[in-house]
Amino acid sequence: MDFKLTDIVSINDFSRADIDLVLEKAAEMEKLPVSKKNTVLANKTVASVFFEPSTRTRLSFETAIQNLGGQVVGFADAEVSSTKKGESLSDSIRILAGYADMIVMRHSIEGAARRAAEVSDKPIINGGDGANQHPTQTLLDLYTIKKAFGKISGLNIGLLGDLKYGRTVHSLMYALKKYGNVNVYCIAPDSLKMPAEIIEDVKGKINVKETSKLEEFLPEIDVLYATRIQKERFVDEFEYEQIKNVFILGKEILENTKKGFKIMHPLPRVNEIKPELDETDAALYFEQAKNGLPVREALLSILKDVKKG
Repeated sequence: MDFKLTDIVSINDFSRADIDLVLEKAAEMEKLPVSKKNTVLANKTVASVFFEPSTRTRLSFETAIQNLGGQVVGFADAEVSSTKKGESLSDSIRILAGYADMIVMRHSIEGAARRAAEVSDKPIINGGDGANQHPTQTLLDLYTIKKAFGKISGLNIGLLGDLKYGRTVHSLMYALKKYGNVNVYCIAPDSLKMPAEIIEDVKGKINVKETSKLEEFLPEIDVLYATRIQKERFVDEFEYEQIKNVFILGKEILENTKKGFKIMHPLPRVNEIKPELDETDAALYFEQAKNGLPVREALLSILKDVKKG
């Protein structure tokens, strides 16, 4: 297995071959019953440290660790950690590295995962750092797309909603760059547009079009990746209130979509996808969340014997 990464910090660190290897391993994991994989992390301890709230990422990682036969230690709230006493992130990570074989972490500050990887002698897996990146979400997103369409290259992918603060869509853009031959439609109000530097970075590898109107490109899109408007990222609550309901998807959009059209969402949703879409063939978001388990099992399996330094 030729996988050279010792930490999972940013999707930018991955080569196309690295991503494909993880997706192939995830497909293997999905087919294996727990009884066939519950010794993969035997005698291994994984720290699950979430300085910022999480449901799907934290629970899927912890379930993956247990499925593989590993032990979990950690916390789901920074208020119960020594951060509350003023301990620095660097010190916290150094201490945790003495207790665990791997560290899965989420933090509200951009760059926190990179800093953790610099000071830790054990692999760091980034479960999201502020509005920056969320690489394991991106891997499960790619896995979901590939399962649904049999490919990634050659698709028309719409990104909808909060593209300014949404770390999931930032990571996905960089991942799609590695595949090429993808048309990406960035659909957002002007105040929540995809950062210009990201569009510049992917230019020449994928084709990007921007609009504030969903209907402009909807008939061309194979998969629409919706995101919630993230209240916690706004400094000005009035601005959030003005824009929070800008896109609400209901069954009516299916009248103008191509055959096989799918909707994805990293969840949690607020009101941007109506429940009436949940039972339609277009709804892929619950399957997407479920796919986090084999993808994270794959990553843990790949990183279990990594030696840093």
